[in-house]
Amino acid sequence: MTVHAIVIDDSSAMRRILRRIVGQFGFEVCEAGNGREALDVLAASDPVPELALIDWNMPEMNGLEFIQAVRKDSRYTRLTLLMVTTESEQSQIVRALAAGAHEYLIKPFTADAVAEKLELLGLITVGV
Repeated sequence: MTVHAIVIDDSSAMRRILRRIVGQFGFEVCEAGNGREALDVLAASDPVPELALIDWNMPEMNGLEFIQAVRKDSRYTRLTLLMVTTESEQSQIVRALAAGAHEYLIKPFTADAVAEKLELLGLITVGV
């Protein structure tokens, strides 16, 4: 079974890095440059991705606004939300989790750190 993911970041380099990392775990990955674009991609997706890796600081619609919008839409109740951002302040982490993010990963990160989060979220099994 193919697992689908969407990488949402205004940096094309960061989208490429995350696409490569989650692709190694068998995810089929699509991309969006901001939250608004991501909502459009989700609306057109069949099936809806199981995972969204979301940057916080983006133009048009930031990651927190994206999470809030997704959490209000019943089509996306099964979408796992992972913030991947430079925002490292405890208050920001609390805000993201309170808005509906499942996990939080601070940039810069390693491929192993991404794998740990995906395993924690039950999306992959590492080291079996």
